[in-house]
Order: sequence, then C-alpha cells, then structure tokens
Amino acid sequence: MSSHVYKMVEIVGSSATSTDDAIRRAVETAAKSLRNLAWFEVVETRGHIADGRIAYYQVKLKIGFTLED
Repeated sequence: MSSHVYKMVEIVGSSATSTDDAIRRAVETAAKSLRNLAWFEVVETRGHIADGRIAYYQVKLKIGFTLED
C-alpha cells in the first residue's frame, strides 16, 4: 500500500453564470500550473451584487494535490 503526502492551496474562482461554473473554472485553471490534483473542498461562497442583481459568484476552494517523490 502506498502512502501519499499532499499539499493544499487556496484559490478563488469566479463566474457570472453560477457557483458550479466558478468551481469548474478554478479547478481547470489550477490544473494548468499544478500537477497531481486530487481533491477540492468548497470553503466559502460569496458573490457581488450590482443594481439589486447577482453580478457574479465567487467560490473559495482548497485544492489538494499529491507531492512527487
């Protein structure tokens, strides 16, 4: 059985469409510069209001990835 050591970073994704889209964008962008992504955890959800309407969503994520040997 192999054991893994993980590193965790926090990032914030945003989207004018939805929280799901904000999460997706954050993970896909992180995958461009980080390797071995393993999991994510939504830590905080917030948004921006303009003229009484939701202008965009922001989602803070913790992203874990495995460190290389």
